[in-house]
Amino acid sequence: MKQTILVIDDSEPIHALLRARLQNERVELRFALDGETGIAQALASPPDMILLDIDMPAPDGFEVCRRLKADLRTMQIPVVFLTGNSSTEEKILGLELGAADYIIKPFDSAELRARIRATLRAKYLMDLLSKKALLDGLTGLWNRVYFESRLAEAMTRSRNGMATFSCLMIDLDRFKQINDTHGHLFGDEVLRGVGQILTETCRDADVACRYGGEEFVVLAGNAPADHAVTLAERIRARLEAQVFTHMGQRVPVTCSIGVADLRHTPPPGIVELADQALYKAKHDGRNRIAVAEEATDAAPTNDRRRHVA
Repeated sequence: MKQTILVIDDSEPIHALLRARLQNERVELRFALDGETGIAQALASPPDMILLDIDMPAPDGFEVCRRLKADLRTMQIPVVFLTGNSSTEEKILGLELGAADYIIKPFDSAELRARIRATLRAKYLMDLLSKKALLDGLTGLWNRVYFESRLAEAMTRSRNGMATFSCLMIDLDRFKQINDTHGHLFGDEVLRGVGQILTETCRDADVACRYGGEEFVVLAGNAPADHAVTLAERIRARLEAQVFTHMGQRVPVTCSIGVADLRHTPPPGIVELADQALYKAKHDGRNRIAVAEEATDAAPTNDRRRHVA
């Protein structure tokens, strides 16, 4: 997959020169002729790095860099300044603003490619570390930290009338008994299997996460509760049909699922409401789906886990 470079420079000949010098690199080049357009492009579709000319009409490169580094959406994008001025003072100013490097005009082709490769390599590794911090190490699903960030985004979109979504709370039935009978290593195998089922069953618009222990959560994007129930039933049926074996013996594994959407409660209560629906599914016999209709005084999450597994 190609990494993207946004070039912000008011000189079209520089654009043409960079296009020629980097034509054999595995990069996709995008161009902007002024700072305002460049900032807008970076916000609309964040690149992997930015090559930024200093000497442009207002806003100049220093101001563009300052604004990019002040915005949470773009502050992690490495900025490499392009300049014909090699003064120490200018370099210090740029580095203090957050620039990753400088490339002096006129470009030496080998140095240009080397500096760009080094910057992109560092960005790739930082992205990898950031993503790893948001993944559950056992199942490979997103973790609760990532779930909460995506929930906040979904709530913002819903308040702006841009989208609706549903929340599926999924809990494995009698998982403590599975662990006690067959051991925690087998329990981990089951959890990995559930992660695989969620990965294969959920749509691209859905966000599947391990919520904690044997509990999972799915944000079903652009889906009211009736559509989310269809997804929940696919998950429930897949897990019920999945063959888990321990020492040659088939071990049945099922789950209960609670579903809620924004028609029934304003956020952030959607998670709590889905959790109450999950409690109802457990109480009604497990291995089933319950849909939330209105807020109730159902048992709190911690009490539910103590009494109904």
